Amino acid sequence: MPKSGSNTRAFLLLGLVMLFWAGNSITGRAVRDDIPPFTLAFGRWLIAVLVLLPFAARQVWAERAAALAGWRWILALGFLGIVCFNSFIYSGLHHTSAANALLLQASIPALVLVLDRVIFGGRAGAMHTLGVVASTIGVVAIVFRGDMSALTTLRLGAGDALILCGVVVWGLYTVLLRKKPPIASGSFLLLVFLIGALAMAPLAAWEASQGLAVHWSPGVIAAFAYVGVFPSVLAYFIYNAATARLGAARSGQAITLMPLFGALLSALLLGETLEGYHFLGMALILAGIMLSAVDLGRQRSS
Repeated sequence: MPKSGSNTRAFLLLGLVMLFWAGNSITGRAVRDDIPPFTLAFGRWLIAVLVLLPFAARQVWAERAAALAGWRWILALGFLGIVCFNSFIYSGLHHTSAANALLLQASIPALVLVLDRVIFGGRAGAMHTLGVVASTIGVVAIVFRGDMSALTTLRLGAGDALILCGVVVWGLYTVLLRKKPPIASGSFLLLVFLIGALAMAPLAAWEASQGLAVHWSPGVIAAFAYVGVFPSVLAYFIYNAATARLGAARSGQAITLMPLFGALLSALLLGETLEGYHFLGMALILAGIMLSAVDLGRQRSS
């Protein structure tokens, strides 16, 4: 019973992660004309490092032997989940619509299933697979406003290609998290966030040399503060812990909640109206996640 309760908490906390990440996508799109993409990524990870440093620096030093032994996986995971993913997403959001970005990210759960199968021989249960399908259809219903015929008019461009690259590297990050060295979560995140900040620094400097400046305002400062704390420090802590608890495939499936939360945030913050297709998509997404949760419970009780 305690295990079942822990699983439920993990799924609920993943919902909080997706709320933070939906806010990150909205923020990235909203400030695209005020903050260059690499500069936004650099600021995000620098702030995350500064937030974590007072709490995790001593732990990193205490675990330095284990961290050095697993430096290859720390570097690989930092490169995939911090450097590449966010660079692709922020750059892509400068050249494509939020709808296209959300639709492409909805392919992450299926991609994680495939990568887990190819790399580690993982097998998804029938109910879990059905859950992924249901959640993905729910995303499509929200993105295309309930008009599935709009799929035939979908046009993909350079920005969509960048988003798709981000989807692939996030799938790899999720699957490879099981290779994380045996160090504390705070230690691991401080190190990978530091990798992100160091990697983004020269790219941000290049943007500045090209005349791409930050247009400072209270809103821009708030954007930096938000992306540095909520979708970074808090979200990565929870996502990594939930992946260790639930497995890569089920944590990856939670990505389908992002367009749902994006719609809810748009209604709350921008006064947009929730339509029937929003509720249809919501029902399908939640049903898919519930099917995966039931599948997990069956596997662990057998």
